[in-house]
Amino acid sequence: MTDAIVEISGLNKAFGRLEVLKGIDMTVRRGEVVCIIGPSGSGKSTLLRCVNLLEEPNAGKVVVNGFEMTDPDVDIDRARRTIGMVFQSFNLFGHLCVLDNLTVAQRKVLKRDKDEAESIARDNLEKVGLAEKAGSMPDQLSGGQQQRVAIARALSMQPAVMLFDEPTSALDPELVGDVLAVMRNLAEEGMTMLVVTHEMQFAREVADKVLFMDGGVVVEEGPPSQVIGDPQQERTQTFLRRVLNPVHADE
Repeated sequence: MTDAIVEISGLNKAFGRLEVLKGIDMTVRRGEVVCIIGPSGSGKSTLLRCVNLLEEPNAGKVVVNGFEMTDPDVDIDRARRTIGMVFQSFNLFGHLCVLDNLTVAQRKVLKRDKDEAESIARDNLEKVGLAEKAGSMPDQLSGGQQQRVAIARALSMQPAVMLFDEPTSALDPELVGDVLAVMRNLAEEGMTMLVVTHEMQFAREVADKVLFMDGGVVVEEGPPSQVIGDPQQERTQTFLRRVLNPVHADE
């Protein structure tokens, strides 16, 4: 884990007069899991979306897997092929079965033939524990299963880095564990992951590094034992007190 796969410097993003990101600097190394935590509206999801240029920064530099995403001349389609993204909503194609959801981009974007695409898709369905659902339609699956299919779909493009934007926030509590287990396994296999999450236990156990954001800036960063276990900044302490023990947060 010596080489950086994501490098962000001086990143700014505004929507009109609202400045959402204010000079973000961040490095993610190959094989590293970085969790981004913080209150709603702190800029977490916008930061993630700037990594693959779903949001275009107003200033700053973003480099992912050797591609300078913020270079006006970058081949953005080629660059995005190395970045997998899993959203809060599952974004599956409702008219396609699970297997076809996993193969359509492989065949159209990566130009893989049908047999190769299906073999890779089935391997990834096995990885997320849904091998038996290949022929199912998305509306026949639970929310947790749909999210695991979305993860398998992203993995089928064989990305160098995976971005997760609060992947469990739309799920019923009893379904969260299955999705987090898949993500935990990916981390153990060495997948580079940048995760926006409210799941503090997951961040504590799986992350190599945690960033706490508030007001468009990184307030505190470091290993989870420090940022979650022994935060130094008062704003981080207040946030974690409210998240980890909401009943007694104001005592």
